Amino acid sequence: MKVIDHIKQAKSTLFSFEILPPLKGKSICSIYEGIDPLMEFKPKFINVTYHREEYVYKKRDGGYLEKVSIRKRPGTVGICAALMNKYKTDAVPHLICGGFTKEETENALIDLQFLGIDNVLALRGDPIKTEPAFVPEPDGNKYAVDLVKQIVELNKGAYQDEEIRQAAPTEYCIGVAGYPEKHFEAPNMNHDLRNLKAKVDEGADYIVTQLFYDNEKFFAFVKACREMGITVPIIPGLKPITLKKQVVTLPKFFHIDIPVALAEAFEKAKTDEQCKEIGIEWSIQQSNELIKFGVPCLHYYTMGKSDAVKRIASGVF
Repeated sequence: MKVIDHIKQAKSTLFSFEILPPLKGKSICSIYEGIDPLMEFKPKFINVTYHREEYVYKKRDGGYLEKVSIRKRPGTVGICAALMNKYKTDAVPHLICGGFTKEETENALIDLQFLGIDNVLALRGDPIKTEPAFVPEPDGNKYAVDLVKQIVELNKGAYQDEEIRQAAPTEYCIGVAGYPEKHFEAPNMNHDLRNLKAKVDEGADYIVTQLFYDNEKFFAFVKACREMGITVPIIPGLKPITLKKQVVTLPKFFHIDIPVALAEAFEKAKTDEQCKEIGIEWSIQQSNELIKFGVPCLHYYTMGKSDAVKRIASGVF
């Protein structure tokens, strides 16, 4: 079932979450161990991230260095199929521009269709760690809006090979990312909102946001979206802070602010266990306030760990 249909049929705020594929060499059982505790809250869908290749240099005989491509967290498509089979819950694979030509993207979408998956989250994706900026593949999609366009065309039965006639259309529900505190590459919020509107105008069905800790920024973001003419559902993305160091690392990696009250509470905490309690309580208050605001769904970034999210869900749903 499509995410947008779950939202339309819901009589109250939905619960969903995101997981990471396990590191290469790990069993899928590690995924199940993180999901099992959350199933009592009846998630309508589970997102599965996609991680592109990285490049490392390995020393070879003779002393020369060889550039080698590796993927540390493969398996997104297989995990989605396994989750739908095991839990009878819809899976939403992340689909990115980086590392894919348009032909490869089309083939990935065909594979997903054959597996009965009709939801995708369309993202540009991050640059490779060794590159200063995002570089698309030759004949690949440069921006998320281009990826949305390709998926919409496939939904109409238009394939890359123009000689294909009477092709079976796909039926993908398309989610896209939004940034309550602005994408770090955008020169200003207005520019970022115009880019977001372009994705919606091309056919995105809903928006799920980057994590944030100040609900006022989310409320302002929703207001600005509506004033811009963006009418699709906007799902807030939440991640509890569970370690003291995250007060420093999260703003660095996700380009977000930590509210003064939350940062001061963490400064006073003496242990990570105290920080975890502070983070969980903050997220519970955030969640309840967002439900009161009328959000269609609360989407939690678990990062493969379900304990904190389980406690938050227990205090909210």
